Amino acid sequence: MRKFIITDDDRFKYGDVRMHKDLLAPGEKCMGGGFYEFDFVSNRLLLSGRSFDFGEPKWHCHSVLRLPRELRGLRLLYEREALPEEITIEYV
Repeated sequence: MRKFIITDDDRFKYGDVRMHKDLLAPGEKCMGGGFYEFDFVSNRLLLSGRSFDFGEPKWHCHSVLRLPRELRGLRLLYEREALPEEITIEYV
């Protein structure tokens, strides 16, 4: 399944995995996650749901979100809403 997580060091990780924990590197902690879907027609990355193990993404715990470079140019929406304005997006 297409799943994403937010790590304790502000990294957005995504992939087609069975369990959200499969996206974690050794020593990383998860700050929530959910599911993703690309909408290339509208240039959006649609995020939704929650991880059964880690819960909803804890957006309020992050002032920066580090996304992979390949996501540059896509607008992120969680449950059809824009991410909080307080979050600065960086591409790594």
